[in-house]
Amino acid sequence: MVRLRAVGPALLLLLVTACSAGETADGTAGERAAEPWRPAPGLDWQWQLTGPLDLAVDVPVYDIDGFESDARDVAALHERDVRVICYINAGAWEDFRPDRDAFPAGLLGEGNGWEGERWLDIRQLEALRPLMAARFDLCRDKGFDAVEPDLLDGYLNETGFPLTADDQLAYNRMIAELAHERGLSVGLKNDLPQIPELVGDFDFAVNEECAEFGECAALTPFIEAGKAVFHVEYALDTEEFCATTTALGLSSMAKRLDLDAWRDPC
Repeated sequence: MVRLRAVGPALLLLLVTACSAGETADGTAGERAAEPWRPAPGLDWQWQLTGPLDLAVDVPVYDIDGFESDARDVAALHERDVRVICYINAGAWEDFRPDRDAFPAGLLGEGNGWEGERWLDIRQLEALRPLMAARFDLCRDKGFDAVEPDLLDGYLNETGFPLTADDQLAYNRMIAELAHERGLSVGLKNDLPQIPELVGDFDFAVNEECAEFGECAALTPFIEAGKAVFHVEYALDTEEFCATTTALGLSSMAKRLDLDAWRDPC
């Protein structure tokens, strides 16, 4: 064990200041690391959840699967100064995930239309808290900068549970709290009706198909707060939405529904 000799107050202050200003693993100053990353509007991004992971897309932000990706993928992106978002399903159980047996049967509702997935009873906060905490621990331990918790709008769907808007608010705020406790920023996925109430709890937004359904203006509270909105369309070509969404400040692109590596950005 190395022993440090006593130092005077001035030198001690210098040492403390130097440590706090030191660089973190992603090359940012220590003061910045004390707060979760908050992406600014207009950042270009890549979102890939299926297929061989293409790490070569020249964008400052990647959103990739938290289970399927590993720490080496995140580190490789960090070496290019790319921020990395961890996709985690927070609203549905998935029978293909390694933690599937940790979810009690009483939490599982109707299928959500995707093979192997069932809605979760988000009213059961105390049962879900440790399960989601473990998933966010996975993201943190792999070095991710942020999380994208999917399906934060169960109350708008036929889940098999009588979910209310208040149930969703309570659950979404718990999700944001769990992320922030781990030093991760967190995005609000869809749930457009509750944006005015949740914009202060989340660091950015992720949206699917707001242009197709004429809803993109609902995302402006995030832009006005200086927070990015990462947006995709599946059924529209870029010439059908880019002019509108770019003017609103959204980070938009066209993707295939399976979210493979292909992208057509605005």
